Amino acid sequence: MEPKTVLIPDRKRIAVVAHDNKKNDLLEWVRYNKGTLSRHQLYATGTTGTLLEKAVGVPVHKLQSGPLGGDQQVGAKIADGEIDFLIFFWDPLQPMPHDPDVKALLRIAVVWNIPIACNRASADFMISSTLMEGEYERILTDYEGYKNRKLSV
Repeated sequence: MEPKTVLIPDRKRIAVVAHDNKKNDLLEWVRYNKGTLSRHQLYATGTTGTLLEKAVGVPVHKLQSGPLGGDQQVGAKIADGEIDFLIFFWDPLQPMPHDPDVKALLRIAVVWNIPIACNRASADFMISSTLMEGEYERILTDYEGYKNRKLSV
């Protein structure tokens, strides 16, 4: 499978997700980075989207709450090429009823090679990167061979 490139535009489509115990951390981070984030298109799950809209003062594309399918909606948008960047403040110490969805979301982000920040430090590094200021050519594995493989039944 030959790699191919996909252009991430200068106005990134950023998905923002936070578990309940991490929402305050996320909101603090969002307020600090309000100027940068307001120049991009934001998507968020459930309550996080409403809180984000108030904190940043820009419209946020709100999806379902994570446990109600929001994590899977974000994953589908990543697979469809509609999300360029994932910020997911998750709580590694709190068991979640939707842990399989969380794992699937992180997996799909890796499959499609999008940047992922799972805590404040990684989010700080990513948002302050010079790569945030312009277009970026993301290298993807070409999955055509996999999609077109012959199946024996």
